[in-house]
Amino acid sequence: MITIIKSKPYLICDNYNKIQVTKDNRPYRALGAALQAWKSGRREVLLCGPAGTGKSRGILQKLHFCAHKYPGARILICRKTRHSISQTAMVTYENKVLPEGWLDKYVHFNTVDQQYEYTNGSVIGVGGLDKPSKIMSSEWDMIYPQEAIELFEEDWESLTTRLRNGVIPYQQLIGDTNPSAPYHWLKKRCDRGATLMLYSKHEDNPSVTPEYLATLDALTGVRKKRLRDGIWAAAEGMVYEDEWDPAIHLVDRFDIPAEWDRYWSVDFGFRNPFVWQAWAENPDGELFRYAEIYRTGELVEDLAKQINELTADEPRPKSVICDTDAEDRATFEKHAGVRTKAAEKAVTTGIQSVQGRLRRKRNGKPSLYFLRDSLVSIDHSLVDKNLPYCTEQEFESYIWDIENKKIKEEPVKQFDHGMDAMRYLCMYFDKPRKDSGIYFDLPTEEEQKQANYEEEEGSYGSFWR
Repeated sequence: MITIIKSKPYLICDNYNKIQVTKDNRPYRALGAALQAWKSGRREVLLCGPAGTGKSRGILQKLHFCAHKYPGARILICRKTRHSISQTAMVTYENKVLPEGWLDKYVHFNTVDQQYEYTNGSVIGVGGLDKPSKIMSSEWDMIYPQEAIELFEEDWESLTTRLRNGVIPYQQLIGDTNPSAPYHWLKKRCDRGATLMLYSKHEDNPSVTPEYLATLDALTGVRKKRLRDGIWAAAEGMVYEDEWDPAIHLVDRFDIPAEWDRYWSVDFGFRNPFVWQAWAENPDGELFRYAEIYRTGELVEDLAKQINELTADEPRPKSVICDTDAEDRATFEKHAGVRTKAAEKAVTTGIQSVQGRLRRKRNGKPSLYFLRDSLVSIDHSLVDKNLPYCTEQEFESYIWDIENKKIKEEPVKQFDHGMDAMRYLCMYFDKPRKDSGIYFDLPTEEEQKQANYEEEEGSYGSFWR
């Protein structure tokens, strides 16, 4: 039987009075901002702070407590996509929150309805906003959007409309996040008082180690400000600051039509990440990154074989653009069974090519997109070091070399592995290629004059495809 200590409801464990408590099996105890979140009945709450402060664990413990205390409660864990929950919130909930022996005995996961079912009738569902039918057609007592920074404000507001189940005495939308840019909608929503922001600190998490803090101390730039210091900081000198917009360039997954041409771009690495990106081109010349490998410590030979398995049922790539390392290219060609082209590595020209594709054209659309959940698997060694583990996470850390006064001239050679692979692809498309008979479609003189005018007027800029 589970025991809840009335004077300390944040202490929860099985057979509490009989257990011999040690540092390895001590019951969960909420501290600092996590304790404030436990006590708060506000309709909208955001737990915000640096990496490793126990934000997710604290909220998941509260959800479990409420599911047990209030029979028939309906609680939801969600993220922007359903796929991402499996390797994050569900792992923490099953391995750290549920008491040992509870899963399948007192709590059963219903794979059809995608929910944890308690013997008292309570449920904790899991869902993604990429498939909102389950979320928006149901009523909930409590909703937890993990990594709330991924959401749009309309997502957040839509979730509040589903808080009307009425079993728990208060209905609550409670999210967590690491800080982002100071102008993010979530920060502004908290600033105007619509959402209660609670600041989490490393002191709130007794399990944080000096080694982990040393890892955070080793971060640089905006990542250190956000993940170590907990500051809502803007990225200074961001290379694609004027072009990159996650709300535009990150799109939900869809089935790629078989007739769309496929392209691969590869940046080799071992100690640094090896990056393979799979792209598809639609009839309008728009490019969509739909699959990615971003791994450290693995051989090119093994990764090439994995790529072959992943793409076995897909059309073969029309072109494979690789880093220029001759040995790695030869190895990749041998084991992937493809011919490769050496990438054009002019950095400044390549950046301009990427910028042109990220910018919106006359039709209001860019020509470079990233499908969510494209990562084949997460490299947890990068996660543990709080380093980028996919291309889209590099954008805000990819900055000009301000320290050496090379703004707009040369980027810092850091967090650029996905950036390089993306640049190789854009340069391949935007450079005349006599070998393939494909030429870059230059604008007419009249079009360029109009483009220059619109750029000066703050419109969409150039017409580059």
